[in-house]
Parts: sequence; structure tokens; C-alpha cells
Amino acid sequence: MKKIFLYSLAALMLVGCGKKQETTTEVEEERVEQVRTTVLQPREIERAISLSTNLQGYLTQNVAPSLTGKIEHIYCEVGDPVKAGKDLVRMDQTQYKTTKISLANLEIEKNRVSQLLRTGSATQQQFDQIMTQYNSTKEQLEFLQTNTYVKAPFAGVISAKNYEDGELYSGQPILVLTQIDKLKALVAIPEMYFPKFKEGMKLSLTSEIYPDQVFPATVEVVYPTIDASSHTFQVKIVIPNQKNLLRPGMYVTTTIGLGREKAIVAPYQSVEKLVGANDRYVFINDNGRAKRVGVTLGQRFDQDIEIISPEIVAGVEMVTTGQHKLVDGVKINVVE
Repeated sequence: MKKIFLYSLAALMLVGCGKKQETTTEVEEERVEQVRTTVLQPREIERAISLSTNLQGYLTQNVAPSLTGKIEHIYCEVGDPVKAGKDLVRMDQTQYKTTKISLANLEIEKNRVSQLLRTGSATQQQFDQIMTQYNSTKEQLEFLQTNTYVKAPFAGVISAKNYEDGELYSGQPILVLTQIDKLKALVAIPEMYFPKFKEGMKLSLTSEIYPDQVFPATVEVVYPTIDASSHTFQVKIVIPNQKNLLRPGMYVTTTIGLGREKAIVAPYQSVEKLVGANDRYVFINDNGRAKRVGVTLGQRFDQDIEIISPEIVAGVEMVTTGQHKLVDGVKINVVE
């Protein structure tokens, strides 16, 4: 009995070892994924970027006289268009009128001393003293006139009013004047495009409010420094607006054409996105194995998109179908 039992146990061990060996062989079989690929070639594209911004009045002026005191009269209301030189505000006139009378008296005295100087009845020192007083009072009167009778420095529209007639002006702007026949906008541009931007470049704007219209604009200033945190630089663009269709504060999209150049373009659906991040990558055929390559996305062209990476060059065979199943280094079989 004991011998029979030992023979049976040995047989079971041999059978068990055989099954384990077969299982190990199956696991070691290399995985092969079926994919389709395309050979990348440079394509000539019309380089353009689209960015969003808010419009501003080309000029904005706070109507804030350098004199505190009573506001006698405000000549306009919010929304009123005004021409350059139009009266906007009249402040209390008492100080202005008093100074005007003083200047008139000083002019009489100046003329009298001038005549006495010619006859030798007055000294040069007396004449110089009266001239100093006269010139000082004249400058004060000019200052008071500007700040008592406040005029529009440019044509625009009244965009804010903070006081009423008879109120005491205490520092907050009485009115805000905004130019709207010409607008401006500041646009943040990625630093990679800095060499391409020049003053005088033409571009276009679109607005959701006017979906069928394109508004021309011009680059007026290219700011000379790069923001280290955002890696962008600013350009100031100016937009003619004689029809007053656009208004300060409107949200618009800026399309900037940068000329034609060659780029590597691939189907958008072939680009993968790392879960939980914004990193993008593609797979290329590296001697029969999938190689993952990180890419930067450029300009979009319908179903295609520009991809940028030192490893993405002309002649590279990129996976366009089956890439969702791939991992770096897996063996691939290219099918037609």
C-alpha cells in the first residue's frame, strides 16, 4: 500500500509541473497590436493664430478739474457725443473772476510804471517787480480758466457722470470721456511668435454680435518684453470704428495672419491626451515597436492639426489607427 501511494504522488507532481510549464509559456508569448500608419510629410500652411480680447476706447479721459469747490453746471449726460473743445463742466467762477480783475489792475500798473521808467521816475527794479507779479497772475488766470470752464480734449462720448449741478466736487471724476470712433485692444501673444510681429501688421476682428462681419485692425505697438510667467508678449492694436458698431468692453476674437510656411500636420484623432493632464502625445513606428512621443499642438485645420516635436520630422511613420491600445515599446504589425 505504501509503495502504491508514493507512485501516485510522484505522478501527480509530474502532471502538476507540466501544466505550470504550459501556463508560463502562454504568458511569455509577446503581445502584437494591429495598427495603421501614415508617413508624415511637410505641408504648406497659412500660418494664423486666433486670440480673444476686450475692446477699449482709444482714449479715455477723467474729467477731474484741479480745483475743488462747487460745480455750477454740467453740460452733458451719459451717452452724449461731444466734439473736441465742447464745454463739459463749469465750476464756481468766484476765484476766476477775482483773479481776472487783479490781472486787469496789474496791467494798468505795469503800463504806468513802464512810462515812468522811460522818464526816469521809476527804477528798473520797480518795473521788474511789477512784471513778475503780472506774469504770475496771468499764469494763475490761465490755470483757473482751464479748470473753471472745463472743455473736451478730444471727440468722444460721455461714459460716466458722478455729480449733479450744485454738488461739491471733492476729487472723484465729474465725468468720464471715452473715444469710440477709434478703439484699441491689448492682445497677449505666445512668445514663439515674437519675431513675426511688426508695427503696421494688418489683422482682423470678429464679434459674436456681428457674426457676418469682419473688422480690420492694425498693430500699433509691439511691446518689447516677454512676461516670464505666461511666456507671452503684448501688442496694442487699433481698430477704426467710424460707424460706432463696436463699443469699449466688447469681447472679440483677433485673427492674425503670419504668412505661409511648412509644418507637419496629422489627423487630430490620432493625437492622444494624458489622463488628468493636458500633455499630448502620438505613437510612431520605431523598427516594429510603438514609441510614444510627446508633442505640442499648433494650428488646427478642420480634421487635421499641426504637431510639433524634435522627433516629428518628415518621413516618420506615425500610427493613425489603433493607437488607443498601444503602450510604449509594444510590438506592432502595420496593416493596410
